[in-house]
Amino acid sequence: MKSLIAMAALMVTALAAQPAAAQLLKNSKAPWDITADHGEVMADCSAVWSGSAEALQATSRLRADTMIAHLEKKNAKPGASGASECGEMISLEAKGHVYYVSSDGRRVHGDNGFYDAMSTTITVTGDVTAVDGQNVMRGTKMVYNTQTGEGHVEGGGKGPGAKNRPRGVFYPKDANDQGDKPKKAAK
Repeated sequence: MKSLIAMAALMVTALAAQPAAAQLLKNSKAPWDITADHGEVMADCSAVWSGSAEALQATSRLRADTMIAHLEKKNAKPGASGASECGEMISLEAKGHVYYVSSDGRRVHGDNGFYDAMSTTITVTGDVTAVDGQNVMRGTKMVYNTQTGEGHVEGGGKGPGAKNRPRGVFYPKDANDQGDKPKKAAK
């Protein structure tokens, strides 16, 4: 019974933690909303979400078959039953069919992913495709900073004709875009 109460207290602590440092969305204080077919919070301050897992923060979204959240371990309060308290999220692993959409519509998908809250970067590996408007980049690894919107793609091949080289297709801005037109002189 004591272990059941300790596990319930751990779950409440983990779910109530406000991960201010962990932001899938640029400069967001929005809460995280993680759903899946099954969720389990462990005594080591990790939580496993499996079966169509999805993490939302405002308009940013991360999906995967399984997600494992690693939370900060805090020392137990004096007089507590010895279990550690859990704090903010440190990292989030995403395994299988990873799909990330930023608040500005940029999309990245691949086989596996790892979100590091301290550096606010998400690293996607495997068969990676990144899309920004019409522009598309492909490779075997992409590191994307959720705060700055900057990223880079890597590949496994080197040299002309090698497989798995990074590849990008980039379209020029539309000639009808207001930003490209010369301004009319005032009359």
